[in-house]
Amino acid sequence: QVHLVESGGGLVQPGGSLRLSCAASGIIFRDNPMGWYRQAPGKERELVVKISRLGFTWYLDSVKGRFTISRDNAKNTVYLEMNSLKPEDTAVYYCESKDYWGQGTQVTVSS
Repeated sequence: QVHLVESGGGLVQPGGSLRLSCAASGIIFRDNPMGWYRQAPGKERELVVKISRLGFTWYLDSVKGRFTISRDNAKNTVYLEMNSLKPEDTAVYYCESKDYWGQGTQVTVSS
């Protein structure tokens, strides 16, 4: 059974940083692309960043230069380093792989 478990969300002031983690089990982690999505209140879920099994990445334009995705295949974990956070980054962040989803972690950027 596939499990994706996110952690690391919280409340941060504008300009601050957070690091999200997603631990995967039940999949051959190293063979799968991993993605981070987010959903803000009243908005559709959107893809924020994706990393291929070989480490190629794609970023949403609005997070380029601020967010960095990485993966540790030895730990079956994908990370999302978020810097220079803005109020518009406030959302529930979800980890995804092969149409499996985590439960989400809330990120709130507010002063």
